[in-house]
Formats: sequence, C-alpha cells, structure tokens
Amino acid sequence: MSDYDVPAGTDVLRVFCGPDGRHGNALGVVRDGRRLPGRADRQDLAGKLGFSETVFVDDPERGRLDIYTPSLRLPFAGHPVVGAAWLLDLEILELEVGDVFARQDGEFSWITARPEWAPPRILQRYASAAEVDALPAPPPGEGWLYAWAWEEEAAGRVRARAFPRRDDGIAEDEATGAAALLLSAHLGRALNITQGRGSQILTAPAPDGTVEIGGRVVLAHHG
Repeated sequence: MSDYDVPAGTDVLRVFCGPDGRHGNALGVVRDGRRLPGRADRQDLAGKLGFSETVFVDDPERGRLDIYTPSLRLPFAGHPVVGAAWLLDLEILELEVGDVFARQDGEFSWITARPEWAPPRILQRYASAAEVDALPAPPPGEGWLYAWAWEEEAAGRVRARAFPRRDDGIAEDEATGAAALLLSAHLGRALNITQGRGSQILTAPAPDGTVEIGGRVVLAHHG
C-alpha cells in the first residue's frame, strides 16, 4: 500500500499474485477518470500514489484506459490492463495502442497483446535463478532491465526480476506483464514466470504474433 492516502474513488489491486494469493504488483485504479481530465493532474496523482502504475478509467462501459507510472504516461502496460479487465469485467478494453481482448478463466485473468505495444526492455539472461536472486535492486547500469533465468527450461518455468532504472522511486517492479510479453515473444513459447518476491505471470504466444498474458488479481483496497 502507498504511504500516500488513497483518495476516494481509487481502488488498489494486486495483479499477478502467487498461487497462495500473496504478492502481485500493486495497481491504483481511478474508477472515474473524468474527475481528473488533465494529464498533469493524473501524473501528479500517480506520483503521489507511488505505485509502479496507476490507471484511469475514462469510460467504464467501453473500457477506455489511460496509464501512468510515477513519472510518465504509457500507451500500454501489462499489469494495469490485466487488473482493469478483472475489475471492469469486460471482454474488450480501449487503449491508445488499440483494442485489447480480455477473458476470465477460473482464477486467472487474461489479456491478448502485441509485442510491439510494449515499451523497450533489456531482456538479460542469467545462468541460474540464484544469480537473478542475488542481483542488487537496482543493478548498476541504464535502461529498463528484465533479468531472467530458466528454473526448468523443459517446462517453461522462468525466474525473473525487473528494474525500471528511471529514478522515479521504483527500484524494482514486482510483476511486469509487458516484459513477460516480450520474453515470451522472443523465446516463442509459453512461460510460467515467477517474478519478484513470489508473483506469477503466465504467457501463451499465438500463431498470429499476439501473446496472452494471465495472472491472478485481488482487491487490496476499495476506495
């Protein structure tokens, strides 16, 4: 939970929770984005909340979304769209990049996205999960780093950690749908990713070049 008092009308979700329902990446959802129509006001609130992303719902019936990190606006991001799809219970969400299809499958919420929608990431493979675990937060260097290693290659099980390295107070991103999307597309196979402290992200690439991203979502705070 953010140290900043979450204002009324803002829900906090945890997206990509582990099998035990713990962990996941915190997401602020402003259910009526029309009350903060200006980008500067939205950026200010996202910065005060301090979550890796905050999403503003501009039309809850059509699923029109606007996404912000503490320091910048994003045309697409994985965990905000998965979380919003679960909260709004819609099959189609409208983003700047285009329509995103969503579905619910038991305890998992899924979206279908294209790799070219995701912001650039450095996908750096390490020799072992232990090496990924041992990385400082953040590691030295520049650029958005997704550090990963195989836990069990035959089963598609991956250990990953994510480091934005953009000086906005987010030293490590707990669960990153866009990076999982890029890694799945790069490897050309379905993945079961354990990221951060114990979050879980599932991916499934399709023949048309899209990738499904799925995970568990829980409501942490109803504003």
